[in-house]
Amino acid sequence: MKINKKQKEIFKSYLRSVAVASVTTVLALVADVRPELAIVAGAVVAPLLRYLDPQDQKFGINSK
Repeated sequence: MKINKKQKEIFKSYLRSVAVASVTTVLALVADVRPELAIVAGAVVAPLLRYLDPQDQKFGINSK
């Protein structure tokens, strides 16, 4: 089975969502950070990951 470009983008989007949920959960439960701060930190993760992706043509480092 060959994965096309659309499927790769869907999978990358899913992984970003998992990263945001993981960061928020870890900060709120394990690091004992106030929930409001954990949510704010989690909200920063997804756009940051998208910006750091050099293959993202819309918002990545190499976008025009």
